[in-house]
This record gives sequence, structure tokens and C-alpha cells, in this order.
Amino acid sequence: MTVSNLLRSTLAILAIAAPVLVWSAPKKLLVITVTTGFRHSSIETAEKVLKDLGEKSGAWTVDYVHQPEGQPKNPGRPPEKKPNDSDEAFKAKQEAYSQALAEFNAANKVWNDQVKTYMADQMAIEKIKNYDGFIFANTTGDLQFPDREGFVKLIQSGKALVAMHSGSDTYHPFRGYIDMLGGEFETHKAQVEVQPILHDPAHAATRLIPSGFKVYDEIYIIKSYDPKKVHSLMGLNDHPNLAQLTDEEKAKNQGRYFPISWCKEFGQGRVFYTSLGHREDVWDPTWKEGTKDRKNSPEIAKTYQEHILGGIRWALKLAEGDGTAGNLK
Repeated sequence: MTVSNLLRSTLAILAIAAPVLVWSAPKKLLVITVTTGFRHSSIETAEKVLKDLGEKSGAWTVDYVHQPEGQPKNPGRPPEKKPNDSDEAFKAKQEAYSQALAEFNAANKVWNDQVKTYMADQMAIEKIKNYDGFIFANTTGDLQFPDREGFVKLIQSGKALVAMHSGSDTYHPFRGYIDMLGGEFETHKAQVEVQPILHDPAHAATRLIPSGFKVYDEIYIIKSYDPKKVHSLMGLNDHPNLAQLTDEEKAKNQGRYFPISWCKEFGQGRVFYTSLGHREDVWDPTWKEGTKDRKNSPEIAKTYQEHILGGIRWALKLAEGDGTAGNLK
């Protein structure tokens, strides 16, 4: 055998024996941050963190459906008469409020028509069907998807659905979305510190949450939640805001469980939700670091990032975790 033939034979043997290295392309996520109700100041922080987590982990890339420009400002609640208000002064306040409300309603109708047109383009099924998953990052209200039922079927076909915080304060009238998510926002009171119960410490979304983890945030009270239909990850047996409720509300909430995070299998797809994420300092370890505005330590924000990183990876079928419903005893 010649030297050249020997070399070819050796290279062929090495090629057969060499391990095959399989490169997996990052998943494609579409992050939706449109709001037709209340808009959280933490949304821009959330957008940045989700992009950074994907890049650092190599697990995903992100595209966005951002807020269309021009949302009018809601004038808020009607004025209340103060002790030093004269009847004339209070009447003037009421008239000014009524005028502002009328102007808002007219402008809001125009803006909602713009949102509908915008979403018809951005969320058309044919346009989004190749994404691996969708994140509703602090969305609120009716997002006016052009084909809501088609979107639910898209998730069932094997996609990931992830929602943070007010992702559960979205599409209330559309029960297909709420049933898919597994629960919806009912109310909240003042921001408080809680120590959630970890129901599944082995799950990818909770595995790196330390024992005794506490977080200061706006802690939702969730309704339309059935623990038999989801895999519970974190929650509370008592809510610190109950003291702020009326006697009637307290009676209704007696002995109630308060979910914070869960996941579920949904057809061939997967769903992950966490109600945490109202505050910027829950999302970002560097936000206003060292100032009095910061209520959560950088370590808490890093833990939250591990929580959502694990949950997103699980929903994308990139991480291990039990999704069996009804684990809450």
C-alpha cells in the first residue's frame, strides 16, 4: 500500500470512529409586550433581560411585537371631594374630568383601531407559525390577535407559551387564552415581601431557587385556577394582603391557596407562568443598584432570572421537569 493510500485509509477510519458533534440552533421566540390596559414601567427591562438570557444561554433568539405608538393617557379615577373644596371648585373638577374622559374615550377608540391593524400584520398565523415559542411579558388587555383560536391551536401543535406577571391580566373575555394559561389575574393590593412554597424543587424553573427565598413584589391574587389542571411550582397558603381586604373579601378568601407559578402540558405544547415580575428590581440585578428605590437585592433578581430561564427552557423542551397536572396536595 502506498503512503497516500495508507493516509486515506487512516483518515477514513478516523472519520468513522470520531464522535459526531450535533449543533442545535437556538430556538426562536417572539416576545409580545403590547398593552391595551395598564402598562408596566418594567416592560423595557423585561425585553432586555429576555434577550440577554437567550444570548448568554445560547438557548434562544428573540424578536419583538412592541407597543404601537400613540396610546392615549387614561385620566384615571374620578375626583373625590376634599374637605377644603367648595361646591363650585368640586363641580369644576368633575366637569374637567368628564371632558378629559370623553376626549380619552374618543382617542382610545382610534388607537384601538390602530392596534387591531398593527396586530393583524404582526400576529398573522402564517407570519408567526415558525416561531418555537411566545412570551407574553407583562401584557394587559385585549391584544386583538387576528386569529385567537388559531393561536391557541398553534400552541397545542407543539409550541411554547410563557407569560410573566400581567400576562395573566390579558384576554379576560377570551376564555381560550385563560384556559390555556391556567389562571387569570383577579386583584392585587400593596407590594409586599413573600416567601413562596416550592412545590417542585427539582423542576428546571425552581431547581436553582434557594431554600428560604423571599421576594418583594406585587403579589397577585389569581382566579380561574384549578391545581388539578396544572403542575404547581410556587405558591402561598396565606396572602399577606388579606389584611387589606374587606370583611366580605376576607371571608371569600378564607382557606384559599394563592398560586405564584405553575406549568402545564398543553396538547403537544407546553405552558409556563410566573406572576412575579412587576418590579424592575425583580428582573434586573443592576437596576438602580445602591439606591433606596431598590427593594430586592441583586441576588434575588439573579434568582428570578434563573427561575424564568429554567421555565422558558422547559417550555421549549430544552430542560427536564415534570409537567404532570395535580401535584399540589
